[in-house]
Amino acid sequence: MSIVTQSLVLGGGCFWCTESVFLQVRGVLEVESGYSNGQAPNPTYEMVSTGNSGHNEVVRLEFDPGTISLQEILEIFFLIHDPTTLNRQGHDVGTQYRSGIYCTTQEQLQAAQAMVQSLKDSGDFEKPIVTELQMLSNYARAEEYHQNFFAKNPGQGYCLAVAAPKVAKFRKTFARLAKA
Repeated sequence: MSIVTQSLVLGGGCFWCTESVFLQVRGVLEVESGYSNGQAPNPTYEMVSTGNSGHNEVVRLEFDPGTISLQEILEIFFLIHDPTTLNRQGHDVGTQYRSGIYCTTQEQLQAAQAMVQSLKDSGDFEKPIVTELQMLSNYARAEEYHQNFFAKNPGQGYCLAVAAPKVAKFRKTFARLAKA
């Protein structure tokens, strides 16, 4: 019996941080750092980091909806980044660090729109949510050295200061969804 998986792409700032969290999530079968929703064909890190290609640093998730729901993935996503800062996450500034949910089905897009509306209605955020909600376009896998970066470089300064606290926050808040 084969598992029917879904794919979803998320931009929550630096892809190293977002990837480091989703690699820890039960039911997420694959996490890949990449670039999406820009204009340039075949983007590279150098192109994307200028902010001129229109691409966002993202992670592509392949997940088993029988183990983890889209709703739970989106709850984790909104926990680990600030969806109220336009084109920025912490010290990372530029359009390539924008908050974004890039869907592979219309059903995902509708679910993401409903969640964002629910968050806006809840009043949990003091500032407006600026998360971009779009269908996935022009996706490209990031260079190999970006893949699984946190696991390969746990002592690197950025990983210690930014990625590690996000992983810890996820594991504390969503312990039931964390891989053993």
